[in-house]
Amino acid sequence: MSHEAAVVDLDHVSLSVTDYERSKAFYQKALAPLGIKLVMEGASGAGFGRSWPRFWIRQGVGAFQTAEQLRAITPVHVSFAAGSRDEVVRFHEAAIAAGGRDFGKPGLRPDYHPGYFGAFVLDPDGHNIEAVIHT
Repeated sequence: MSHEAAVVDLDHVSLSVTDYERSKAFYQKALAPLGIKLVMEGASGAGFGRSWPRFWIRQGVGAFQTAEQLRAITPVHVSFAAGSRDEVVRFHEAAIAAGGRDFGKPGLRPDYHPGYFGAFVLDPDGHNIEAVIHT
């Protein structure tokens, strides 16, 4: 199964960020080991994906928000499908090198299920970003 085929139920996800350029640089570096790159950029923000933008970041009020909703950015959790355990490890290394904070080193998470291998980092706004492979 390809990475893109792993996306079944969700078309895309958008995160609000406090510093667009800082976050764009972080995600370009952190997601590169997963084969995810900046594929679209415009008034809607920066869209990342393997071939189509599935993950978006933007600063400021989006068409789906009000100014009141952005008074405080509430951290969320987003998990990206990896193709191998090595990709998970390289994602973690790249995200830390890009300024992310460790929130769970690469490894098995048997409390989730026996084949769950993931790594977690906090992005510049405190969003919990994960790479995972299920084996």
